[in-house]
Amino acid sequence: MSSTSRTRAFRTGALIAATLATPLAASSPAVPKWLQKHVGTGTDQIAPVVLDRARSLHLEKVQNGSVKNGCYFAMDATRPSTASNGAALSRFYVVCEASRIFKAVSSGYGNGRKLKRANFSNGRQCARNFSNAEGSKLTAGGAYVTAESRTSFKGYYQSSKGAKPFLRTFLLFDGEGETSNARERAIGGHRAMFMRWQCRMEKPQSKHANDKGYVPFGRLVDYTSGRSNGCTTWSEPATEEILKLAEKNPTTLYIYPASQDINAVAKAVRTGTSLTRTGLYWNEACLKAIGAPKFWPKRTLQPIINKWRNSLPKRSPLELPICE
Repeated sequence: MSSTSRTRAFRTGALIAATLATPLAASSPAVPKWLQKHVGTGTDQIAPVVLDRARSLHLEKVQNGSVKNGCYFAMDATRPSTASNGAALSRFYVVCEASRIFKAVSSGYGNGRKLKRANFSNGRQCARNFSNAEGSKLTAGGAYVTAESRTSFKGYYQSSKGAKPFLRTFLLFDGEGETSNARERAIGGHRAMFMRWQCRMEKPQSKHANDKGYVPFGRLVDYTSGRSNGCTTWSEPATEEILKLAEKNPTTLYIYPASQDINAVAKAVRTGTSLTRTGLYWNEACLKAIGAPKFWPKRTLQPIINKWRNSLPKRSPLELPICE
């Protein structure tokens, strides 16, 4: 991308932020020259509007004293999950302007649900549905600040050195406005790996054992290029770097798209209006794949989710078989 194109792209992003984003107290200074080469819609680049909103949010929090961290995060949930060769594509960004660091890494987005009354599930490649409803398992775009981290035991797995415990650290996010229920939704960031339980193993010496001396045992599943339950999820090396940056040093995260972006793009698609001409942004490949995005507001989706939950039959707690 030429310098002229980058300047034009950034100005477009600033215009979109001014017209669609939740108003921010501060206006971001000009994008530094070293960072401009990372601005764009190509692979490992950050879209102008995503960077502009992330920078504005970070500057606002630094100026009001709630954030002292020199680095900030951003995410573009309109981008695809994987390339044609199956490699995970980047859509989460770490920016440290003072030290001239820009990193683009992969991240999961919410997979949603398919219920009788509403289908708000997402495919593996591109996200169509977004929501801030609790239990929706969907991504909600907007402004966040990282909070404390919590590490929890997920079970034991077989390694080359025997059975080992899998501990996963969860970085909590505090949201604003439509994302203010982030804690209620248990929204945050963690490594894209979970434990698929298979049986319960007798290990009374483990501090994780239950009152009968058993621990869950299973297989680790890596879903770096897949979907999540609405959280942001990263590869192992990316997780280590991100957690280290945010540990006891809160910073900002802006996730794109917010509800107003989704609604504006959906309207443009419905009316056959060009996104480029109207200054709107969505990843071109994913927009072609999904047709049009949809935002499910909490007031609409929450009653549907609650009614579905109440209709579920009562089940006894799962008891795993004893490992052989």
